[in-house]
Amino acid sequence: HDHLHGVGDLVAAVGERLGLAGGKLDVLRQAGELHDLGKVAIPDSILSKPGPLDEEERGFVRQHPLVGERIISAAPALAQVGKLVRASHERFDGSGYPDGRAGEEIPLGARIIAVCDAYDAMIGPRPYRLGMSEEVALAELRRCAGEQFDPVIVDVFCDLRAQGRAEAQRSLSR
Repeated sequence: HDHLHGVGDLVAAVGERLGLAGGKLDVLRQAGELHDLGKVAIPDSILSKPGPLDEEERGFVRQHPLVGERIISAAPALAQVGKLVRASHERFDGSGYPDGRAGEEIPLGARIIAVCDAYDAMIGPRPYRLGMSEEVALAELRRCAGEQFDPVIVDVFCDLRAQGRAEAQRSLSR
C-alpha cells in the first residue's frame, strides 16, 4: 500500500515537472499506483522469497505487467493506464520486459514509473535486505541512467529530490 501510493506521488511530481497536466497527469498517477497490480497472480512464495529467484520464478515475475494490463484494461476508461502498466518494466536499453522496447519507444509515463518505482523499492526494506539511504539510491539511479533508466527522467527525479531536501532543511532551520 505505502509503496504503491509512494510511487503514485513520485510519478505525479515528476510528471508535473515535465509539464504534464490534467488527464495525462491523472493517467500517470493511476498507472504509478497500479503498476504492480499483476503481482496478485504471483505466488507469495515467490514474492517473499529471501534469496535469488530461479528461472521459472523469474518467468512468473516477468508476466505481471501483462496480467496487470489485462486486469486494468477490462475497464475501457483505463486503457491508457493499462498501457503504461504493461511498459513499466521496460528498460531504456531494450533489455526489459515484456516487449523489449527501448528508448523513446517506451511511453514517457512508463519511463517515469520505472525510475520512481526503482527508487521507492531501493529505499524500502525487502525480505532479503534493509532499505538503502536516499543518497545511495540516487547514486544507483544515476549509475543506471542510459541503460536501465531514461537519463532525462533520472535528472529530473534527482533534481526534485534535491529540491525537497533543500526545502526540508530550510523548514528545520526556521
